[in-house]
Amino acid sequence: MIAFLRHRLSLLWPDPANTSLGWWMVAVHVVLVLLVGIGLSATAIGMLRVLADEQGKARVLLAGATAHEDVRRMTEDALTSARVLAQRPTLQRLIAERQDQAIAPFLRRFCDTSQLDACAVFSDATLLAATGPALDWQGIRSQSAEQGPTFLALPTNIRSAAFGAFLSMPGVAGVHIYVLRLLDQRLAQELTQRVGTQVSFVDYRSYTADPVNAYTALYAAALADGHAAVRRIDSLGVYESSVPLFAASGEAIGFIDAGTSISLVESSTTRLIRRLVVTTLILAAFAVFAGTILSRRVVGPVKALTNSAVRIGRGDFSVSIPPGGAAEVGALARTMEDMRRSLLELTGTLRLREAEAQAVLAGIVEGVYAVDEQRNIRYLNAQAARLLRLQPQDAVGRFCGDVLKPLAEDGRRPCDYRCPILQARSAGNAQCVERLQRGNETRTAVVTSSDLVEGLQVQVIRDETELEAVRRARDSVLANISHEFRTPLAAQLASIELLLDNLETMQAAQRRELTESLQRGTLRLTRLIDNLLESVRIEAGQLAIRRQSVDLAEVIEDARTLIGSLLAQRRQQLEVVLPEELPLIEGDKHRLAQVFVNLLANANKFAPEGSTVRIGCEADEGRLAIWVEDEGPGPASPAGEGLFAPFHRGAEHEPEPGGLGLGLWIVRSIVERHGGTVGVQRTDENRTRFTMILPLGVTA
Repeated sequence: MIAFLRHRLSLLWPDPANTSLGWWMVAVHVVLVLLVGIGLSATAIGMLRVLADEQGKARVLLAGATAHEDVRRMTEDALTSARVLAQRPTLQRLIAERQDQAIAPFLRRFCDTSQLDACAVFSDATLLAATGPALDWQGIRSQSAEQGPTFLALPTNIRSAAFGAFLSMPGVAGVHIYVLRLLDQRLAQELTQRVGTQVSFVDYRSYTADPVNAYTALYAAALADGHAAVRRIDSLGVYESSVPLFAASGEAIGFIDAGTSISLVESSTTRLIRRLVVTTLILAAFAVFAGTILSRRVVGPVKALTNSAVRIGRGDFSVSIPPGGAAEVGALARTMEDMRRSLLELTGTLRLREAEAQAVLAGIVEGVYAVDEQRNIRYLNAQAARLLRLQPQDAVGRFCGDVLKPLAEDGRRPCDYRCPILQARSAGNAQCVERLQRGNETRTAVVTSSDLVEGLQVQVIRDETELEAVRRARDSVLANISHEFRTPLAAQLASIELLLDNLETMQAAQRRELTESLQRGTLRLTRLIDNLLESVRIEAGQLAIRRQSVDLAEVIEDARTLIGSLLAQRRQQLEVVLPEELPLIEGDKHRLAQVFVNLLANANKFAPEGSTVRIGCEADEGRLAIWVEDEGPGPASPAGEGLFAPFHRGAEHEPEPGGLGLGLWIVRSIVERHGGTVGVQRTDENRTRFTMILPLGVTA
């Protein structure tokens, strides 16, 4: 029995003494490839499943966060819409004339244009007019009073949450404007198309009233976290995330759900697993073939080397060692053959390494110098010599402080009390900023020192003079921004103090003049802030354009409303001449209004007092040319070079301290993102004209 087992074992595990090296190489190669392939496949399959699960959760979590951010942005847009509505002269006139029946159609048209679900006008606690679905406006009014200008609400008569904004109508006491969007199926479908994942809204009342289901734990986790929760719900076959919505008062309003199918996420993983298994099998077959070829290439040189070694062992030193074979075999053959020349080759290698080190030191951008224990310079590369404006041979052997010549601080030379070379010897490395005197010029340099090694210590010196200039330019821009904010704020503070001191005795005309001054200062600050924020978005690549059909006349009217008080301050007239059949354009209404505000503000600043600012346009061959012209002096160069660059300021023509120089740059950025162009020229009537060319959308 024992002999039989030994015989079987010998068939499975042959005697190494009776088996060739080639057989062992093929067998070991195949076994290793199979073990590695199976191990990697098993590990990869497990990791793929984990990654797929994490990807599914991350996808719905990102979609929920994106939808939540869109809702937040829409809330801000609602506040902007409420502000625009409150400033509409038509609405102010209808309210002042108590034409309550005419307010509702006006609100309906504004809601449709602004993509709002409902609008309402209150006079104190009385609802003057409302449009959209029948809502509990009194309840909404009570909830909004607890939250501020923007709010989230739960109307009592519908099963959908809502968000919106309200504000008081300027100049009309007790009148409040409300705009509202519902968190309903229509908005959910809009967000679904935007984020690419199914989005839905859940009313908080539904969460508390419905029986426990597969989503209950998800909603509870989201409320506990306060931000978001994500679950894999196997019973429904979906990944689902939930983001809670809280009002400013802390009240829970509802949830934003985002979900995707588990099978959709795992389908790609299944395909990868199949390909991985097939690849493993193909690699195993290839391993057998490659092992056979490899064994032949390795075993042949080994046999030849063995025969030569046997002959050398017998005393035949005339035999040559055959080169070739695997790396180890070839290395052994070359070592035996070239032993007598090893010292010469070693010397050549050392010289080559020295040349390479010299090439590296000569090719780097920074300056490098080495000092001894007494801080005398022993080496200086060409870059350091150029920075210090001397020849390397003139520095070698001299004290480093005498060569660098750092400026004294409080009558003391930095070498005597804060030398980075000495600091590095105790700390391992050190760095400091030095101001070096080079003739009539002062250069700023950063010196980095390493520890002392075998009597030498290496320092790297980097010239940062230009970087310091950049920092000073940044500080100048920040100082300019501070000045531009401080000036209107100081004027507003003075007006407020004058109002407070003389409120009881001041004439109505004087109060109105001070109020208008406050309004103009606020408009200027608002425009400065808008331009700053817009410039940040442009620099960050976040200037998104919302595509919609836009009526140019409404855009110009919005800009007129925002800039009207500044024009009135300088007694300037705005003349708008538009074609009767004006086509619609495809673009972002809010940003196009910002374009006209910046152009009109520019015209207001540079045009003479009492002059006329003109707006006109014409449509031709699928595009719309719009221009804003004034009677100002125009740019210094005929083509206006640099006029649209950021922070460009035409101080030579400005009648008062200039702005930040961002307005025209923002105009060009917005117009170009609409697929258009903008330019400036002088007309035959000696006026300055800014012309925008925009592609047309649908026709009116």
